[in-house]
Amino acid sequence: RYCVRRRIGSGGFATVWLCYDEQLDSPVAVKVLADNWTDDNHVRGRFLEEGRLLRKIDSPHVVPVYDAGELEDGRPYLVMAYADQGNLADRLTAGPLPLGQAMAVIRQVGAGLGALHQRGFLHRDLKPANVLFRTVDDPDEPHVRAMVGDLGLGKAFDASSRLTMIGGTPSYVSPEQARGEGLDPRSDQYSLGVLAYQLLAGQTPYSHASLAAATDPGPPPAMPDDLPPGIEDAVLRALARDRDRRWSTVSAFVSALTSVAGEPPVGALPRSWIPADPVRTQPAPRPVPGPIAPVSGSATEVRSATVSRRRRRWPWLVAALAALVGGGVAGYLAHDRVSPTATLTDGTLTVDVPREWVRHSEVGSWRPPHVDEDFAAISAGELAGWNANGSDAAGVFVGLMPGTQMPEQMPGHPECGDPEDPNHSTVNGDPAITIAYPSCPGGVTVERVLQVSQSQLLWVQVRAATRGAANRVLDDVQVHGM
Repeated sequence: RYCVRRRIGSGGFATVWLCYDEQLDSPVAVKVLADNWTDDNHVRGRFLEEGRLLRKIDSPHVVPVYDAGELEDGRPYLVMAYADQGNLADRLTAGPLPLGQAMAVIRQVGAGLGALHQRGFLHRDLKPANVLFRTVDDPDEPHVRAMVGDLGLGKAFDASSRLTMIGGTPSYVSPEQARGEGLDPRSDQYSLGVLAYQLLAGQTPYSHASLAAATDPGPPPAMPDDLPPGIEDAVLRALARDRDRRWSTVSAFVSALTSVAGEPPVGALPRSWIPADPVRTQPAPRPVPGPIAPVSGSATEVRSATVSRRRRRWPWLVAALAALVGGGVAGYLAHDRVSPTATLTDGTLTVDVPREWVRHSEVGSWRPPHVDEDFAAISAGELAGWNANGSDAAGVFVGLMPGTQMPEQMPGHPECGDPEDPNHSTVNGDPAITIAYPSCPGGVTVERVLQVSQSQLLWVQVRAATRGAANRVLDDVQVHGM
């Protein structure tokens, strides 16, 4: 029924495809769980819960789910509305929004969050990449509509105090979420406050390099003087470090902001931001039968969409990298440049990375599969989802995990061809195994495992344009207190 046209994006947990619904004559987005998570009941449950949650929300400003199913290899999928106008992160690369458009987006996003909160759910990862735009075919006034999407971190209120892994994007996350405390709708209000500041001031209030930095943010820079009086006070109240000082609800915040900024004019959002792509959103013949079959794209895309289950070696480690990173990916231009750099640390782990990687970084705790304990981890890359299958983006993952001896096998990368022979050595006195894959998409991938204590291993994966660039990142990984 759903004929695949192209891959929209992929992350650690899922790949999203632009498909054509032949029965309803309409383009749709189909989100498919990554095959390496199919047998993980916890991840599978979270994936399906996102679909159930979205299905319950009756709001034009939350991405709707139309259908759900399961491929022949057991992978579940969700069929959702296709955001043909991209996301807010895409739009902001073209320049700031006028005041009327900015207020229209804030109001619509606020309405989407309000609908989630009325159902007893939190979003927990509001940021420009998760604000999606869709063309509304209103015969009187066609326009772009904002929708809240990607609820992979969403949680019910009563479960938010029992989270085992801190999540969120550092520059947009509330202080209480960064500290791992119990959450309520005021945490999402804080993230909307960051988004409102960014849209109205033309810059984000914070550029946190880690979740640790987000636990105690200082006062943001002053907003521009040419904004209507009262806007800054309304936004700063939403950004209060103490949640009790924020607005009582998201709706109260949006109403206060509207009262000083003025109602956005009718038709504030344009008919479109991105030209229509009729070739990609119309029927086309299927080259092969099957419930999800690609009709175009690279060999990587075809392999990703084929209904098959690949054998996995050392699955608990290969899959682990995906547990920390999510989001969509697009193209990538490799850079050999590693300077200037930025330092990411949580006190236990430290790594110096190219400064452009900090934008898509996560510093915090993680839980390896089949383990009941959290461990320190850092991830950073050129793009969100840099480690996804088929991606040629650069990045690094550094994570501690339990282990009393070095592994017999290292993670494989079939897309990279044959690896070099493993290098057994010591790094700062710790036994280490390093293996490089020199023919990967976009450059080289280097895997390294070190025995940093009697009971813990350090796993490092670096993907870079050249071996030299990868080695410089490897050399700047440090472990403290062991």
